[in-house]
Amino acid sequence: MDRNFALEFVRVSESAAIAASRFQGRGNEKAADHAAVEAMRKAFDAISFEGTVKIGEGERDEAPMLYIGEKVGARNGAVKLDLAIDPLEGTTITAKGGANALAVIAAAEDGKFLHAPDTYMRKIAVGKEAFGHISLAKSPTENLNAIAKAKGKSISEVTVVILDRPRHRELIAEVRESGARIKLVLDGDVQAALSTGMADGADVLMGVGGAPEGVIAAAGLKCLGGDFQAQLSFRTDSERRRARSMGIVDLDKIYTRDELASGRVLFCATGVTDGAMLRGVTFCGGGKIRTHSVVMRSETGTVRYIDAIHDTHHKPKNFLS
Repeated sequence: MDRNFALEFVRVSESAAIAASRFQGRGNEKAADHAAVEAMRKAFDAISFEGTVKIGEGERDEAPMLYIGEKVGARNGAVKLDLAIDPLEGTTITAKGGANALAVIAAAEDGKFLHAPDTYMRKIAVGKEAFGHISLAKSPTENLNAIAKAKGKSISEVTVVILDRPRHRELIAEVRESGARIKLVLDGDVQAALSTGMADGADVLMGVGGAPEGVIAAAGLKCLGGDFQAQLSFRTDSERRRARSMGIVDLDKIYTRDELASGRVLFCATGVTDGAMLRGVTFCGGGKIRTHSVVMRSETGTVRYIDAIHDTHHKPKNFLS
């Protein structure tokens, strides 16, 4: 994974974040998402590579751009990369003007991302200190005890981040019974999973969320040295048939981090709205726009934060769409 792609791809996430942020708090999820998708698609085509969208906006008949299998980039015989993308992670967050919305890109060498169907996924994510101490085959309480021991904490000092959904009623009850702290989030489980790899973040993510977001989160945690396990959770028989058609034989398999995102991985994200990890887009006036991004590479473990000020008078029009 050429380090030059790190800066190239962060320009793409910046473009998507700026486009989406124009719809912050305006109550229109579809418009915010469409703006991010369109900006990201245009920005990709300015890069000298051939990218294949493995995790994207959905099937070709559902998504006009950045659909699964779509080719992006200048496609001039250059390097081939797989992409796992979420142009706007947190459409509802953005529409309501909430916190932690991101534009996210993960890239890996050709064939290194799990070709995950658009279904749900049971997940557990931790940072580097608890690597190797989690298992989806064990109960939440067993995992919490193992995480607390690995991190030198008592259970009462462990923070569990969980999506605030009715499906998590039993999980929340068990975590409360264990004595651990809980942080409920309304949306954005990629950011929530990544927070477990940050020094001041949560200790563990638990629960069921989107499978595409699971692959993206696994890529980010790989760069941070964290751990991640997941198991597909199907809602319908048609989703099971779709998974088999995509080459998934064992529908009950528990995937490790490196089975979801193998080889060398690059991850970048730009804040759309203010959050715990990244600041949101700021329109400074006078044609200046400020963005805050993170770029990570699994090969080196480097984590770079990029605080950029863009002068729109010198930017191409497709950057401002």
